[in-house]
Amino acid sequence: MSLSGPASPSGSPPDPAARHQGHGLRRDIALLEALASPEAQNAGGLGVVRLAQLVGREKSQVSRALKALAEEGIVERDPDTLEYRLGWRLFSLVARTSENRLVRMAEPVMHAVSADLEETSHLCVLRDREVLTLLSVSGHSFRVHGWEGRGVPAWHTSAGRVLLTDATPDELYVRFAVGGDLPVPVQELWARIQEARRDGYARVSEEFEAGLVGVSAPIRDFRGRVVAAINISAPKNRLGDRLDTAGRATAAAAAKVSALLGWEPRRTPLPTARLT
Repeated sequence: MSLSGPASPSGSPPDPAARHQGHGLRRDIALLEALASPEAQNAGGLGVVRLAQLVGREKSQVSRALKALAEEGIVERDPDTLEYRLGWRLFSLVARTSENRLVRMAEPVMHAVSADLEETSHLCVLRDREVLTLLSVSGHSFRVHGWEGRGVPAWHTSAGRVLLTDATPDELYVRFAVGGDLPVPVQELWARIQEARRDGYARVSEEFEAGLVGVSAPIRDFRGRVVAAINISAPKNRLGDRLDTAGRATAAAAAKVSALLGWEPRRTPLPTARLT
């Protein structure tokens, strides 16, 4: 009897590298399970120390694993609390089967606003410098898959501007200007974001694509943080004269989803940060 473990189906000994990779995958899954636990969901995230306790691993090992997962978008690190939560890349995969909570809450509301405006609506989130579409529905009670899973530059779109509502000028600079590929000054992007914040929705006209206009409004979680946006986009000759009407309808729809996620509306002061 061999003491080295069972042989592979071909009769050869198991590959040590494959066994190590499988072990590493199981440990990463354990971290994801911990981040999906009621404790993590209620707290809005967990720190490295607590995660290490939950999975029974060294803090340094957990920290390295989380860093690698964050680089791939599988988890996210909150810039304020430094705690980790499940990332939107993971949610975007789940969203295609309509399993995650945000999509479940947003989809019926999106159907209603799309039917009201007779235009397609999109559920969007921020991913690095891009806006990622998780879900699209038309005004005719069916899903539209052309935009799902696609990312577009955040600074070009109304969705990007509302998704950046919580960002400070310094964060905008680090996110966009450091790479040198931001086509507009940070000051101009900041001004447009603040305009959207005051109005409750953002609007663009032919900035992303010639002949295309759109409006977007923010969805907030129970903490009041912007976690997603509802967007309405359409040809200018069809929606251009109704942008403000569409903006108000989209803002009302986003507020309904926010309420379903536990957000209680209250007056939010404009940020006092100044561009330097």
